[in-house]
Formats: sequence, structure tokens, C-alpha cells
Amino acid sequence: MKNITFLDRWFQDSLPSNSSQVRFSGCWGFTKNGKEYAVVGSTYGTHVFLITNENKFQPIGSVKGRYSSAQVVTREAKVFGNYLYATCDEGPSSLQIIDLQFLPDSIVLVNDLRNETFGRIHNLFVDEENALLYLCSVTPVLNNLELPMRPLCVFSLANPLEPQLLWTGPSDIPEVHDIFVRDNIAFLNCGFNGLRVYDFSNPTQPIYLNNLQFYSEQGYNHQGWLSPDGKTYVFGDETAGTRLKKVNVGANYELQVGQLFGRPNIPNPKTAHNLQITNDFAFVAYYNDGLRIYDLRTPVPQEIAAYDTYIDNELTNNFSMWGAWGIYALFPSERIIVSDRNNGLFLFHFDRNSFSVSSSNTFQLFPNPVSENEKITIRTVNDEITDFSVEIFDLTGKLLLQETITESSFWSGSFAVSGMYFLRLTYVNYLNEEISELKKFVVK
Repeated sequence: MKNITFLDRWFQDSLPSNSSQVRFSGCWGFTKNGKEYAVVGSTYGTHVFLITNENKFQPIGSVKGRYSSAQVVTREAKVFGNYLYATCDEGPSSLQIIDLQFLPDSIVLVNDLRNETFGRIHNLFVDEENALLYLCSVTPVLNNLELPMRPLCVFSLANPLEPQLLWTGPSDIPEVHDIFVRDNIAFLNCGFNGLRVYDFSNPTQPIYLNNLQFYSEQGYNHQGWLSPDGKTYVFGDETAGTRLKKVNVGANYELQVGQLFGRPNIPNPKTAHNLQITNDFAFVAYYNDGLRIYDLRTPVPQEIAAYDTYIDNELTNNFSMWGAWGIYALFPSERIIVSDRNNGLFLFHFDRNSFSVSSSNTFQLFPNPVSENEKITIRTVNDEITDFSVEIFDLTGKLLLQETITESSFWSGSFAVSGMYFLRLTYVNYLNEEISELKKFVVK
């Protein structure tokens, strides 16, 4: 654990599981009437929780999937208005539509679509602003026989209970694994065919804009996210040993990989799975390594926070795809949920305000000077030191505060009296040497 506060975990061992004890897959979050909710898919179906003010998961209800089995691997969900759309990519599955209007009291299944348009679905995305539903890798059914898989299907949600098909494609690739859409611009993760960008302003006739067909450490192009300012796209390949890619997005959606970053491949190759980003941070669900948070403002994104949801053991550590699967980090409260294939749904808090300044190769103390009662923060070098002590003295040398910090690379505090102070940090370096550094700061 590093710079993360664990808040809660939900786990239910009565759910169907295989010999690998896999029960969970994707997660999602949404806000309704000022309350935050979490969704997680399982081998049973789709589960919805209220995230309480006390930072706990309060179960609201669950909907059994049309295919409910220990053989379920992928179940995902997204929200549009009062409806939750849930998918599954195994067995005789369907698109399930769940009514959320009775929250926080209950949820209700209101449609279950399996026909010549719907069936097994690997993933989905909802463009709420334009009322469009994007379904990835769809295997529909006609007369109980599966039709050929369609890479991407786009639907109108003018009638949320009866999505109307507008377009299918692209015709020149076998699959679209995942997708991100904003302002009708869609980034398609196309597996071994790389990354593509389309304009869906006219969803019946999308326009191809650009692609990234070849890039460093290329594998199976899995999933990505666009920053709010539209300048950065980060994606990962679901291929063990490949790093995350930070992509610069040009004015005409030209794509150029700027930096590679991620977990070191020790003792075994690592695999990132799903992620979301802001302008400053990347929040990543890393198989086997749990939640990892990176500072995108540094020349090469630096890991600044972590919580491992999955503990490797001798029987499983040679397989790089146990553990963390899904992530949602966009709640107004800045709480984070992570779904772990084996260990359930986790709730965390990450103090983004303490990381308002990007890390550097020196100790940082900011702001300096600081106003009375304003929080002052000190960060360690590149957020690498996570066990240290803090001592604060006045000008006479009187010790005013002494704290020991563990599993965190920062300390925060405030002072009610103006004046000049000295702050001393002491830590043990990799050579087992005790190092002390002194910094001066002013309270005005």
C-alpha cells in the first residue's frame, strides 16, 4: 500500500466459481440524485451498491444474468439516464436493461434482449450526450443459431428500452475489443489491429479519421481513455510484459506514442487491464498488482500510489491475469472502486490535492509561504520514499511536532501562528543509511 486509503470491500463466496476462484469481472460507477453508486459484474449477474457517506458498500440489489455460471469471464455495465445496460460474453447471453429510477431502494430488470441484433457482447460504452450505445464484439442469434460476430454495433437510445441499430462495422477487421467516445469521436481498441479513430457525428455513416497500426511494445490493443482536455490518450495492451502507452493527440487526431510506463516485469511479466485518466493522473487496474496511480505530468509517468488487491502465491504467480480487472475513478467525491477477479469489489480514497504539484527529483514543500490554517504538504523525491519521520521546529529550536509516516510519500499539516519554521525529514536510504534533510518554510 502506498498513498492510498482502503475504505471497504465487498465479497460473496457463495457466487459460482471455478477452480481458480474467479467470481468477478468489470465494474462501473455513477451518480444519481447526489448519491454515488457502484456496479460490479459477477459469475451470477450484475450487482448494484450505494456508496454511503460512511464509505461503505450498501447492497441495493442484483440481477441474475441470462447466462449465470462459473464459466462467466466477462460481464460489463454502463449507465444511461435511469437505465443500466449489462452485457456478458459467455454462453447464451443477452443485453439486459435494468431500471434505476427506484434507487436507492431497488433495481428492476425491464428488458432482456437476445435476437438477431443482440447476444453475447464483449464490452460496451454509452455516449450519454448523444444518446448512443456502442456494443463491441457482438454475437447475435437467429433461430437459436449464432450469427457471425460483428466488430462494433451502434444504437440509438432515443427509446432507452428498445435500442435501435444504426450501424455495424468496420468490415475490414475481425473485432473491436473496447471503445471510448466523446463528442462523437470514438477511439477503437482493435486487438491485434491496433487503435483507430472515427467520427460518429452521423452514426449511420461514420468517418474514419486516423489509426495507430504499429507502435512500440505492441500486443493486443485492449482499452484506453482520453483526458478531459483531449490532448492525451493512454491505453494498454493485454499482453504480458508490455507497458502502458501515453499518446499525444494532434489537432486532426494524429496519434503519437510519447512515453511507455508501467509496472516492472519482476518476478513475472506484468499486464495492465483497464484504466481511466484525468489531465493529471492515470488510474490503472493492473492484473496481479491491483490499483496503480501514475502522475501523467512527469516526463515519464511516475507511480505515486498503489494498493495490491491480489496476493500472488506459488500456484498462481506464473499467470499474469488474476486479480484487478476493472476501475472507476471519476466520482465527484474522488473515491475509487476496483473490481478484482478473485477478491471482489474494493473502495479506496486517494488524496489528489496533496499531489497538485507533480513530483520531482528533490523534496518538495508547498505552498511556501503558506497562509495561517492552510494545509502545507511535503512530498518525497519522486514519491519513492514511503517511510520517514517529520519534525518541525520554531526559530528557537523548540520541537513543535514529530510524526512517523508509513506507506505514504507525503505529509500534510497546518499552522495557526504566523512565523518562520524549520522542517526536518529523516529516512533510511537503499544503503541502509539514515539521511536527514532540513527545509525552511514561512507561515504568513
